[in-house]
Amino acid sequence: MAFKNAKLALTTTAATIYTCPASTVAIVLMCQAANIDGTNAADVTVSWTDSSDSDAETKLASTVAVPADAALSCLDGKLVLEAGDALKGLASADGDLVITVSVMEMAV
Repeated sequence: MAFKNAKLALTTTAATIYTCPASTVAIVLMCQAANIDGTNAADVTVSWTDSSDSDAETKLASTVAVPADAALSCLDGKLVLEAGDALKGLASADGDLVITVSVMEMAV
């Protein structure tokens, strides 16, 4: 078992924040988007991709406003990811939002 953190400055193009490694199950403990722009709100979209379901994408948050100098929890509870599953995110403005994810990985 290992605890890991991942972070990403979000842009207007969807990007992968975290991918669960092979032979591993990961429990997402926290997913938070912080608005580092001191003036403007920005929208965040976060989704997870299920590699066992033809890479079906499910939104966790869709165009949710994050006020300037504030943070938003994108996950209420925990999310289990299997090998190959991924978390992705994007923002309405480049460089305004930084997303942080904490996971617990377990070998299977």
